[in-house]
Amino acid sequence: MQIWVDADACPNVIKEMLFRAATRTGTSVTLVANQPLKVPPSPLIRTLRVQAGFDVADNEIVRRCEAGDLVITADIPLAAEVIEKGAAALNPRGERYSPETIRERLTMRDFMDTLRASGIQTGGPAALGPRDRQLFAAELDKWLLSARRG
Repeated sequence: MQIWVDADACPNVIKEMLFRAATRTGTSVTLVANQPLKVPPSPLIRTLRVQAGFDVADNEIVRRCEAGDLVITADIPLAAEVIEKGAAALNPRGERYSPETIRERLTMRDFMDTLRASGIQTGGPAALGPRDRQLFAAELDKWLLSARRG
């Protein structure tokens, strides 16, 4: 069991939470990005640098993750792919994607893409707030606890 992070777009505050959780629980964390990343020195925390390009980091995460792993991502298509492999997916706002909810999320994402393509301004996500960080920490702890029991 390990944690994979779609690190190019992951907020630093979330990465810091993951670093502390890795140290506290002995869980491996791998950050996948197309740029160099600074991480604390730890045998549990690694970076994997991939070439720049559309979905290169996502494809590498899908290729390497296994059933029982956790993937941190806000990318809904990536979440859908890792769920199909039996991994769990959690976004930085604390929303745990599931086989039951991922289809609805994909449909809404595609709908919003269609609106944006037609020129409608849909706005972006709100800034990550304290409530989002609390939700993320709670869901991460739930996954870590269940992974230890499993």
